[in-house]
Amino acid sequence: MKKLAFASLGLAGVLALLIYAEGILIPLVFGVILWFLGKSFKKLVEKIPFIKKRLPGTLVNIIVFVLLVVLIGVLSKLITSNVDSLLLSYDSYKLNIDKILEMFNERFHVDVVESVTKAFEGFEYGEILTNIANSISSIFGDTIIILVYAAFMFSEETSFKLKLEKMFRDKKEYARVNGILSKIGTSFSDYIRLKTYVSLMTGGVGYVFLLIMGVDSPFFWALLMFLLNYIPTIGSLIATLFPAIFSLMQFGDYTPFLIILVGLGIIEWIIGNVIEPKLMGNSLNLSPLVTILALIVWGQIWGITGMLLSTPITVVMVIVFSQFENTRSVAIMLSQNGDIDSGEG
Repeated sequence: MKKLAFASLGLAGVLALLIYAEGILIPLVFGVILWFLGKSFKKLVEKIPFIKKRLPGTLVNIIVFVLLVVLIGVLSKLITSNVDSLLLSYDSYKLNIDKILEMFNERFHVDVVESVTKAFEGFEYGEILTNIANSISSIFGDTIIILVYAAFMFSEETSFKLKLEKMFRDKKEYARVNGILSKIGTSFSDYIRLKTYVSLMTGGVGYVFLLIMGVDSPFFWALLMFLLNYIPTIGSLIATLFPAIFSLMQFGDYTPFLIILVGLGIIEWIIGNVIEPKLMGNSLNLSPLVTILALIVWGQIWGITGMLLSTPITVVMVIVFSQFENTRSVAIMLSQNGDIDSGEG
């Protein structure tokens, strides 16, 4: 009973910390993700013979960090301009919805307006779109603090191993701990890198398709597809529906809506079910039920941002729990088929 009581108190404490320290923890998590992406980018940069032979590791870190800052700056400007134009034009697009509903009403003799209102009572597309846009803007609004976290992580890379070695005088203990940390870092880095490649592919193909279809602010929708690709199952559905519904408002015709809905659906399906499994392999070793539950839990804790981070955080939990004997059973329950690497030995 004591263990259960302590576990309950500990869980309550962690939840309270996650909720009340949200403003600190969310940028920190994004900082960690940015650091891992930076490490992957650094490996690519170091493949250039001149850089590998002539430049020290610290200077390479600085170059990678500066490139990340420039990239984020460009993305922030593009997102701001796209979101502003999208929200400013929203009211004018709503007029086309009335035209579409009237067309359905005349053709099928059904009061579509009343049916839609009853079926989606409380659903406001503009409000949800605004919330998503605000969530994306808030992520980039915390750019400075995220970059500060990532910068300190980059600067600590060279000295961390020395500190770890001094902490553990016993060489066997040091090797074991260093092996566990390396396993965690490698597994998470591989997941973030491969998932980012897949998400970039989804957003890139989606951008070209929406650009050809003449949809306004295609970059915003491509970015939305990129981000929502980190959310399992429901993310692909939302990334398909939102641009399609928006096209209905923009064009006032259901033909582009159907083409975009089917087109984006095919893109999401091919990338998600054919290309992604080949690239990712078994790196996403999560139970589908756990994935959905994590989506709900983190969504309740941190909103849309929590939904975006739910899968990466849960992947890290499985990796970390699998490294320790006392928590391996938890990792097995969270995993897809119970096959985990203990990292020991």
